[in-house]
Amino acid sequence: MYTLCYKKLWKLLIEREMTKGELRKLANVSQNTMAKLSKNQNVTAETLAKICSALDCDLNDIADISTSPKSSNLKA
Repeated sequence: MYTLCYKKLWKLLIEREMTKGELRKLANVSQNTMAKLSKNQNVTAETLAKICSALDCDLNDIADISTSPKSSNLKA
């Protein structure tokens, strides 16, 4: 299983002295979406594209992809 971690997004906001509310308005995303991002939950690719566009950055600037150690449930 792959998961996205948005720690880079929060660090980028700090570097740019921008609040989550400002990003929400700039990227035109809902409060619910921002809550999901805060909890590293799934959001749509369109949402991530909006955020990248608003911040003039790439996906790898706002998120890391990692694999969960629980994903190896395959039997040999």
